[in-house]
Amino acid sequence: MHRRLFLKSMLSTAVAAPAILRSVGARAAEVTLRLHHFLPATSNGHTSFLSPWSKKVESESQGRIKIDIFPAMQLGGAPPQLFDQARDGVADIVWTLPGNTPGRFPKIEVFELPFIASRMALVNSMALQEFAVKQLEDEFKEVHPICFWAHDRGVIHTTRRAVKTMADLKGLKLRFPTRLAGEALKALGASPIGMPVPQVPEALAQKVIDGAVLPWEVVPSLKVHELVKFHTDIPGSPTLYTSTFVLAMNKAKYESLPPDLQGVIDANSGTVAATMAGVMWDTAVEAGVQLATQRGNTLYTITEAEKEKWRKATQPVIDRWRAASKQKGFDGGVLLDEAQHLIEKYRTT
Repeated sequence: MHRRLFLKSMLSTAVAAPAILRSVGARAAEVTLRLHHFLPATSNGHTSFLSPWSKKVESESQGRIKIDIFPAMQLGGAPPQLFDQARDGVADIVWTLPGNTPGRFPKIEVFELPFIASRMALVNSMALQEFAVKQLEDEFKEVHPICFWAHDRGVIHTTRRAVKTMADLKGLKLRFPTRLAGEALKALGASPIGMPVPQVPEALAQKVIDGAVLPWEVVPSLKVHELVKFHTDIPGSPTLYTSTFVLAMNKAKYESLPPDLQGVIDANSGTVAATMAGVMWDTAVEAGVQLATQRGNTLYTITEAEKEKWRKATQPVIDRWRAASKQKGFDGGVLLDEAQHLIEKYRTT
């Protein structure tokens, strides 16, 4: 209860921040930035993070920066193309998942390994942001990263049957968000199918998939609770999986800003933005759970003993990733140790 109140307080502060900033005279915008992302304008990511963040930047720039947000891929292309849109200047800022382009960003994948992440988005986000400063500069050198974060625990949402054991996963066609989440599901006996999250509702409706792994946050905007009957959670931390995200800016656009406007972007980057994102994800859980409950769906949490079976079954996914890292020029074991250390650091903070 205390954590929930803290998260709501943090979110309220983040959303209210533009309103309490010092009043200044209205000024015409000197720079207009186009922010492109993949979810609907009704999604929590849009309304509770990207929009408040953009307004905060606009206010702190005294109106000299204006940010126009284009949700649901309105500037064209598909979600896996968002990173390149930021790199090439098709958009000035993008919100995207590195996991949309499997194998392109191998170091950040350490947070996406099975049973590494916390069940809390704020913990994962703070840990990943600190990790990124130390380890991901080269991996994201083609853009100007504003912040990194990761969502809370992923939940298994299914149509045909409840998932209570590994045996229940056998043969289920489940959507996965990242390469490693797909490998984990396969190790557990499911038939994983990769697709960007906007495609999930139609795939469920057309019975292309039997379910999906998703955080609760995205359930309301995609109406997943109306398309499935069962929801399976994993108890405690570490959790089954998380997905990582990046808010990235075109490097040339950032460098073209005058120093004081670069300073405004900088002041709203890093841990400031990562905290806003993490708090948003954690506070959104309750709404998703409530909608599923009101719908009459079945919510189930696997036992700790069952979770341990899942951990053992997915350990080879971690082992293969660590072995493959050597061929990609880095020591996955070292990165794994650091990621786990940072997650524990912020879990106990």
